[in-house]
Amino acid sequence: MARSPGFLALRDRILELARLRARDCLLDVGAGTGLLALAAAPRVERVFALDVSPAMCGHLERKLTRLGVDNAEVVVNSATALPLADGGVDVVVSNYCFHHLRDREKARALAQIRRVLRPGGRLVFADVMFRISIVKRRDRAVIGLFVSRMLRHGPSGLLRLMRNVTRMLAGRWEHPASVEWWRTALLDAGFVDVDVQALAHEGGVAVARKPE
Repeated sequence: MARSPGFLALRDRILELARLRARDCLLDVGAGTGLLALAAAPRVERVFALDVSPAMCGHLERKLTRLGVDNAEVVVNSATALPLADGGVDVVVSNYCFHHLRDREKARALAQIRRVLRPGGRLVFADVMFRISIVKRRDRAVIGLFVSRMLRHGPSGLLRLMRNVTRMLAGRWEHPASVEWWRTALLDAGFVDVDVQALAHEGGVAVARKPE
């Protein structure tokens, strides 16, 4: 999925909005296979690539070594407990990470991000941004699109759809938040210049800044 044209375009959009500079120290939260971290490394002074999965971090470390990237450090930890000093990061980026966290954990992650950002530092991230609800038109449209995609795959798609419904009913579904939720949460966390925009699919992009 990370190599798909859609994800690559989203990567480029995140990094463009981040307005990277050669002297920046950047933190990639939920770095995964390094989609953002690898693209950002040549443009900044230092990169911290953080992920909660030790296996994923090991994979990314080997990839960095193979590619000869020497200004990136892989960190195994959670977005809710960033192991970095206060005010030591210029830019925080993330791509499709926060929907794995419950709302209270998202709020803790935002507090941590604000802590590690220097005054004036930038936060840019993309994530799944809709609620599993039929109240709002966009939520209904996203759910309808997902169901139609699954059904186009025939019996295997139907089986996957049933598994996802079972996970949701059992409380093991992911925890996406809406565009409106993110806008309010960023403001409540003390960020300024907050802008959250829905994309044409289930995702959205948020931009915010820590006050000077």
